[in-house]
Amino acid sequence: MSEKQVPAAAPASSFLGKAGPLVLARLLGAGLTFCIPFVLARVLGKEEYGTYFQLFLIATTLYYVLPFGVVQSLYYFVPRADEKRPWLGQTLLYMTGAGLVAGTLVWVLLGPVARQFNNPALLEFRAPLAAYTALLLAAFPLEISLTSQGRTKHSALVYAVSEVVRTAAMVLPCLLGFGLHGMMLAVAGFALVRFVAAWVVVPRGSGPLLRPGLWREQIVYAAPFGLAMAVAIPQQNAHLYMVAGAVAPAVYAVYRVGCSQLPLVDLLYTPTSEVLMVRLGELEKQGRLEEGVVAFREASGKLAFAFLPFAAFLFAAAPEFIGTFYTAEYLAAVPIFRVSVLGVVFAILPMDGVLRARGHTRSILYSYLLKAAVTVPLVWVGVKQFGLMGAVVSWAVAEVVGKLSLLVRVPAALSTPEHPLRIRDVIPWRELSKASLAAGAAAASVFLLRAGTVHAWGGLPEGFLWRALPLALAGLLFGLGYVGVLYATGVRPLSVLASLRARRAG
Repeated sequence: MSEKQVPAAAPASSFLGKAGPLVLARLLGAGLTFCIPFVLARVLGKEEYGTYFQLFLIATTLYYVLPFGVVQSLYYFVPRADEKRPWLGQTLLYMTGAGLVAGTLVWVLLGPVARQFNNPALLEFRAPLAAYTALLLAAFPLEISLTSQGRTKHSALVYAVSEVVRTAAMVLPCLLGFGLHGMMLAVAGFALVRFVAAWVVVPRGSGPLLRPGLWREQIVYAAPFGLAMAVAIPQQNAHLYMVAGAVAPAVYAVYRVGCSQLPLVDLLYTPTSEVLMVRLGELEKQGRLEEGVVAFREASGKLAFAFLPFAAFLFAAAPEFIGTFYTAEYLAAVPIFRVSVLGVVFAILPMDGVLRARGHTRSILYSYLLKAAVTVPLVWVGVKQFGLMGAVVSWAVAEVVGKLSLLVRVPAALSTPEHPLRIRDVIPWRELSKASLAAGAAAASVFLLRAGTVHAWGGLPEGFLWRALPLALAGLLFGLGYVGVLYATGVRPLSVLASLRARRAG
């Protein structure tokens, strides 16, 4: 099927407009999240910084595995349901139980993990880490319950407030001299506040809190995606666990700096994917599923214009970025960082959202099983033979394999009997080519700038503002080059940004 044969969506009712409040809220959260590791890198020693990363590696692994896809299934069931409260209530009850399981696992297994990581300091944080993980998991449905009901403004407000409180809990204790111990107690308190808020907000509405007959339907839908997460999260974190067990906490801190994933991806990808899922559910209910490929290409095209230049700039300006925000003490992380930013490119196509919205969750599971099968031998050989670089390259190769396995499933998920699709029909080729050309040209200008000023920055005074000067100049040059090439190819960047603003559907 050619691109011209695909029915056009009405611009006035662009579904991307509904993501506007979520994008703005995540913009605030991204700015706050952006500052956290840079502040901690300056106030914590390398050993303590490495311990911080290991603690949150354990917590986030459980946070993404134990929901088992039940919370994400709200995007599928709630838009289609006449009575929404039972779906929300049973999800909240399930997550409360999952939180109890998570807290117990942290308490029981932290000892063996500390021995594996050769870091007995982890045991000092057993109680606050168990409480934080349990309560955070129990509150998982808070924002998703609102977004799945189309209440994106309310979801955005809750998310923004939560991010402000979380950032304060992580940063202020360290700045006030209470160190990592003070931070862990504060984040446990933050998780308690979210837990209480979830039980106030999520079950609101009419109807019973539980309807037993619905649970089987929800778990059958969620199980493939849940199994996929149970495979995917350990697979994605395998290189982090392997490196943590092979090096000292201070060296692990350098590796984690190199693997930093800046929040722009979550800022744009997550709300766009969430709204895309809701939109596909609405189109299916209205008998207009053939318009789904238009929505997918629209979302992917907009993400391409944001993610490709972001990745290209970070790759080109990696020394300036690491030196400015993490200090010169972490410049050894630059080669690792350049490999890890390739993950931004992999997020251009919101394929998992499409497959979840269309009920093709088994395809996600198969993709993650394939990634796990590739990752385990790659990481083991990579770390043993090539050290830190071997670990991050093995992660990147596995990501490529996983994304390709998802891509081959998308055309079938968006096809209808009257309009069968192929891979070439779902990819926004025009947007990808223009964004790639502009990002590549702009990145080349940054490399040329560094070559021409290699001796110019050595005499700069100490201090953040002076050290940020080379990064700011590189960013200005990159931005001008990127926008200039886009204009030369007929793309108007302001119109791309405007499409991401909040708009009510007609």
